[in-house]
Amino acid sequence: MARIVMKFGGTSMAGIERIRHVSALVKREAERGNQVAVVVSAMAGETDRLVQLCREAASLYDPREYDVVVASGEQVTSGLLAITLQGMGVNARSYMGWQLPIRASGHAAALIDHIDAAVLERVFQTGGIAVIPGFQGVTAEGDLATLGRGGSDTSAVALAAAMKADRCDIYTDVDGVYTTDPRIVPRARKLDLITYEEMLELASVGAKVLQTRSVGLAMRTNMPLQVLSSFEDRPGTLIVGDEAIEDREMERNVITGIAHDKNEAMVTLTGLPDRAGTVAEIFSPLAEASINVDMIVQASPRRDAESTLTFTVPRASLAHSVAELEKVKEKIGFADIVTDTNVVKISAVGVGMRSNAGIAAQMFRTLAGRGINILAITTSEIKVSVLIPEEYTELAVRVLHTAYGLDAEDAA
Repeated sequence: MARIVMKFGGTSMAGIERIRHVSALVKREAERGNQVAVVVSAMAGETDRLVQLCREAASLYDPREYDVVVASGEQVTSGLLAITLQGMGVNARSYMGWQLPIRASGHAAALIDHIDAAVLERVFQTGGIAVIPGFQGVTAEGDLATLGRGGSDTSAVALAAAMKADRCDIYTDVDGVYTTDPRIVPRARKLDLITYEEMLELASVGAKVLQTRSVGLAMRTNMPLQVLSSFEDRPGTLIVGDEAIEDREMERNVITGIAHDKNEAMVTLTGLPDRAGTVAEIFSPLAEASINVDMIVQASPRRDAESTLTFTVPRASLAHSVAELEKVKEKIGFADIVTDTNVVKISAVGVGMRSNAGIAAQMFRTLAGRGINILAITTSEIKVSVLIPEEYTELAVRVLHTAYGLDAEDAA
């Protein structure tokens, strides 16, 4: 007997027929003798609709009331799933975040502080199934709190850790994690295994399969994650620690996957004075405004000469970034701000980089061979990312996928 959390995303819950299908999957897992808790997202598109209603009601809405509104989508699907399971003869009941409780701090992008698993233990002792709305918790003051977009994945992993589950299964509209986007590269391969670190890097640079926070939490709690399709009965991708990979696969590709992220905007400041503290004066106001800066490139032709600084921010933060920099333009003394949204970040990720040299050089050579200019570069221990013109997105992904030996041999 295993203890499992099953999490179903918005596409899996999009309508009564799909909820019936999800119910059948949950019932099958329970009939295998497993103890099951289910976490659900709102129906596909419902959260966006609720967010838009808040914006229409008031441009500067109260975060507390925002949480009351947007948390309702998951409450609907949890109730509907419990009703459907009960109609199939399954002992199921929905439990809101405040009923467990799931303790959280903050609003709109709250952090989970603690989950009391006592209620779930009582459910399991009676052979029941708990259906829990994802994305929500309760504050110390008793207010509803939501965990930010994609927060249902985080809810599922946190619950799995609290109830000491054997694994957390994330059901979605894809059947696993691929070496890259199959819509761009038909020869992309589905991965049987991937490490937490690799999944975390892929999620952070554009892969949309899992939310970054959920992967980070799974890594910290050593909770095995499995990505499965709600619509196809086939093996998915298991996300585990390095040691599990080493035990099951003696040799792996140096590179695990290629990701791309179009949510990038490039900002260039020209005519910067060559003096200590200039860079700090640029990035301090951005940090105070909670704007995340990614790639950074500084160029100075010679000492004591004016320089340029280029960096990237999320596209949604571009206007805000420019406004913050204009406020300190006179203090910093730069000449101009140049922006460009027609850029994309391409990343190669793999734990094999730790023990293999030349991975970045291979990327640069491959892109140069196709005449693709690199605008910025950033690296980590297991990742190398480049910023290139957006028009080359698909070409860059395809040629790098081939260059790193990721193409499926049996693909058409």
